[in-house]
Amino acid sequence: MTTEQRTIRVLIAKPGLDGHDRGAKVVARALRDAGMEVIYTGIRQTPEMIAEAALQEDVQVVGLSILSGAHLELFPRVIAELKQRGVDDVLLFCGGIIPEADVPAIQAMGFAGVFGPGTDTGVIIEFVREHAKERA
Repeated sequence: MTTEQRTIRVLIAKPGLDGHDRGAKVVARALRDAGMEVIYTGIRQTPEMIAEAALQEDVQVVGLSILSGAHLELFPRVIAELKQRGVDDVLLFCGGIIPEADVPAIQAMGFAGVFGPGTDTGVIIEFVREHAKERA
């Protein structure tokens, strides 16, 4: 089966105590409507829960949404948990309230895409399609 025929599986997760999930739901729905299989874990997920869901669901892509400002603390913990489970070949992207000054550090962690509030969902869809192909 070629990459173009393979359905992209995406996990959307909300790490930490952040209870606002409208943006995550909008992105999840847009990716689903674009033909991807999307697993949304819901709010208040621990790094362990996110990594375990990524493993169990055999996803190619993990998208994290955060508004709480705890991204520099939580994102490395999610990555460590993914690696501990051998899930180290997924495409990572994130979105939410992330200061521009933090973007280089987040990219250095391994996040290929960082999307702020108001990003057109078409941009995120195209990003996932293009970058998931490279890692399939």
